[in-house]
Amino acid sequence: ALVEISKKYKEPVLVSGTDGVGTKLRLAFELNRHDTVGIDLVGMSVNDILVQGAEPLFFLDYFACGKLDVDAATEVIKGIAHGCEQAGCALIGGETAEMPGMYPSGEYDLAGFAVGVGEKSQVITGADIVPGDVVLGLASNGAHSNGYSLIRKVLELNKSDLNAHFDGERTLADCIMAPTRIYVKPLLALMQQIKVKGMAHITGGGLLENIPRVLPQNVVAQLDGNGWHMPKLFEWLRTMGHVDPQEMYRTFNCGIGMVVIVGSADVPATLVQLEAAGESATVIGIIRTRQDDEAQTQIG
Repeated sequence: ALVEISKKYKEPVLVSGTDGVGTKLRLAFELNRHDTVGIDLVGMSVNDILVQGAEPLFFLDYFACGKLDVDAATEVIKGIAHGCEQAGCALIGGETAEMPGMYPSGEYDLAGFAVGVGEKSQVITGADIVPGDVVLGLASNGAHSNGYSLIRKVLELNKSDLNAHFDGERTLADCIMAPTRIYVKPLLALMQQIKVKGMAHITGGGLLENIPRVLPQNVVAQLDGNGWHMPKLFEWLRTMGHVDPQEMYRTFNCGIGMVVIVGSADVPATLVQLEAAGESATVIGIIRTRQDDEAQTQIG
């Protein structure tokens, strides 16, 4: 498939990302719910390239199974197409591999690949983040695609009923299988209006390990743990799994799926624009000077 690069880019650079869905797939098999993991697959890659300021151009998927279950595969691919629509990128192809003897009946594996484009002079590196800048958090849709080995352990130990009502009308299964939120369109629009200094997609490693990727060595992101609403799912996992609060921040997104760092003067306009685009955004911390070898993300 041929993909044109828009003439609006003077010096286009390509940015790529690849990922899977992890052990969330095990729950998809157990629950026979295959409609959201395709969205997760797209979200994990497009959100990753977005943080460098890149606009996703196209996506490819790889679906592998022992024997093809057409209904399940159709649901997965529909989800992938839906995710691409949310991300504004083209699904230009993919591979469906049947490998008898490689996977147990009813199981499959997924991988995804996204390529995006950005303006060379505007690639976001985090290099100009300084003390006094503000850390904003965009609400997640749940656990997205990370921490599912621990989630499955908690479910197993507590013999939880996944079909029980858990959060209003939503069942525990609904909350656990909710797909990764795709932040592409609101954040690309924001970058047209505001100087975004840094972004971090909160995936494996949680808040503690993802934010430092975009920070210069001389600063720390000081977050206020009370600065945002921790969704019920995470409170439940912490209590039922007896998980230490710092371990929660290292394993899960804890309700913040994407972090955006802007200058303090730009905060009001940023919040207004994100809210108007349907994102729930809050100030969750500030950037301060780093002392010696202290950790680059701290949550108090």
